[in-house]
Amino acid sequence: MKLLILKADDSKEMEKISEELSQKKFKLVEKESNFILMRRKRFGNPLIHVICLILALSVFSILIFVNVVYFMYSYIWASPTVLITTENVSDEGEPLEFNSMDDVLNKANAIL
Repeated sequence: MKLLILKADDSKEMEKISEELSQKKFKLVEKESNFILMRRKRFGNPLIHVICLILALSVFSILIFVNVVYFMYSYIWASPTVLITTENVSDEGEPLEFNSMDDVLNKANAIL
């Protein structure tokens, strides 16, 4: 998944954004003076897991494999990672593309 980047003017605003994301189940991965890296682990939609397991146990055993693949996709690739930074340009000198808080929360709460 693409890294989501949020802009902060100073370290106090970084802490405020970090606190807001912590309330939305984001966990702190790394923290430096000019950035905070956070991640929310997604495990998939519980309803999809239950339906796959019921169908796998009663009809198609291959759905257990589908359920495991869906879980791995949700956990590894669909879990959003957010970088909160005070920087405006990357290490290569290119301007950063910032996301809004709404974009971050929509990606965090997406079903697929």
